[in-house]
Amino acid sequence: MQRQMYIEAGSEAHLHMHEMSQRALALTAEINGTYHKPEELRRLFFELIGQEADETFGLFPPFYTDYGRNITVGKRVFINMGCCFQDQGGIAIGDDVLIGHQVVIATLNHDPDPAKRGNMTPAPVKIGSRVWIGSHATILPGVTVGEGAVIAAGAVVTKDVPVNTVVAGVPAKIIKKIGE
Repeated sequence: MQRQMYIEAGSEAHLHMHEMSQRALALTAEINGTYHKPEELRRLFFELIGQEADETFGLFPPFYTDYGRNITVGKRVFINMGCCFQDQGGIAIGDDVLIGHQVVIATLNHDPDPAKRGNMTPAPVKIGSRVWIGSHATILPGVTVGEGAVIAAGAVVTKDVPVNTVVAGVPAKIIKKIGE
């Protein structure tokens, strides 16, 4: 998956994805199933992603992911309620990132051929430092969001976002440069 190679339905890689999804489902059920103090949420989240816990991280559940181990987060990251991360292709989040309610980050594309629709191609999403992603935004596979950018609420991001820009719409387009 990290090599962004084509994954055939039923292959060893595909079966591994399903195995890992069971682990992620169990941990997200624990995260989402009852109230946890912030330090306990951090512990569970970092167990899910396999990264050393960071005291500056914040999460308001529920949170959903179908793999977990391909998410990395920087310092002072906050993820708000209802976010869904499809991280098989990899999601890298920089420092000082704010992620709004019900943001979706997808890293898999299915084959467009109906006969091969179960096959997938992973592509990572990279979010630079000091990015703000508004509520209900969707970021599609292979997108890089430049440092300091803002993704407006409800935007569907299909292409890379330059540094210090604001994008909005479906599909998202640059509406201004920050500082202008």
